[in-house]
Amino acid sequence: MIPHLRKSFNSSWTPENYRRFQRRVEELCGCPVGFRLSETPCFLPRSLLDQLAAAGAELIGQLSTREYHSISDRSVPAQYNVPREASHPMFVQVDFGLVRNTAGRLDAKLVEIQGFPSLYGFQTVLAQSYLETYRLDGLRYLLGNDTLEDYHRLLRRVIVGNHDPAEVVLLELEPDEQKTLPDFRMTESITGVRPVCLTRVRQQGKRLYARDRPIRRIYNRAIVDELERKGVRAPFDWRDDLDVEWAGHPNYYFRISKFSIPYLKHSTVPRTWFLHEIPEVPSDLENFVLKPLYSFAGLGVVIGPRREEIDRIQDKENWILQERLDFEPVIETPHGRTKVEIRMMYIWPEDAPLQAVCTILRTGRGKMMGVDHNKDMEWVGASAALYEA
Repeated sequence: MIPHLRKSFNSSWTPENYRRFQRRVEELCGCPVGFRLSETPCFLPRSLLDQLAAAGAELIGQLSTREYHSISDRSVPAQYNVPREASHPMFVQVDFGLVRNTAGRLDAKLVEIQGFPSLYGFQTVLAQSYLETYRLDGLRYLLGNDTLEDYHRLLRRVIVGNHDPAEVVLLELEPDEQKTLPDFRMTESITGVRPVCLTRVRQQGKRLYARDRPIRRIYNRAIVDELERKGVRAPFDWRDDLDVEWAGHPNYYFRISKFSIPYLKHSTVPRTWFLHEIPEVPSDLENFVLKPLYSFAGLGVVIGPRREEIDRIQDKENWILQERLDFEPVIETPHGRTKVEIRMMYIWPEDAPLQAVCTILRTGRGKMMGVDHNKDMEWVGASAALYEA
């Protein structure tokens, strides 16, 4: 979207540079990357990134009121209602797509919002590898005026707190088997915090232990949806008043989620209803998307659902129907124009204001933007936003 940068990149790109880029990312992470990396970064105007960062902060602000907190109590399942809830989420992701409005201009529209950590360790490696491999001097990827060292310091502060990193864990189910393993490896490299499988934790009284050491603080990456699908039960009760701190309280996985979207009032928010509250099912369902409230990576999402699919759903309160967004292809590639979804990543420390720190981009030409939905294509996949300093 910055034409001179796009033209220069496309004309100088070579397959060998791309292979070197892939090798560099995996070398830095110390493991294979199990999802597709795009051949290209995206060159976005800083003004657009500032606009999206501000819009995301406004949306998060709407979900940080006492009124919404009370409303969202019903979003937290009783069996996963964790005590000692923080006053606000520590990590929030706000996903936007770019659409063409009736006046022919590009508008940003909300896709999803989630009060749960994302690839805070991996994404800077991805962006830095684009810069170094393709020699993209003078471009930046971190938001604000932070250096990479500043960003790493912030990440250590919010994840580790005042504890010995050896007594802080990144909690996940079978972390070595997750596609997000590169992020776990980079998080460990930056913070000293190692990933631990949830099933390897043991409880003794109010204390949790892993590797024969007490757990003082947890950076939770275990997704409830996956635990439920696989029938996994933690060796502790989430409802227990444990002697442990949370780097990102688990309740915000539910409070700030697809559950939130029907309550948001903003020009970026598409029409969205809880399925059980729709006054009348639209006749043009091809223009809508059916989404389960608590799932990741597009699981369960139905584009253009049929009426009978909606009628079959028993727990309609756990689904939303959302106006379908027709993403505008804006990235010029040798394979044609490509769509992009822009994730604004926020950190909200316990003792400091909310701040947008970086982005994750997903590019594709399929119906959905996730990397799992754009396989067997080129110049699509996980990417990074670069802008002129």
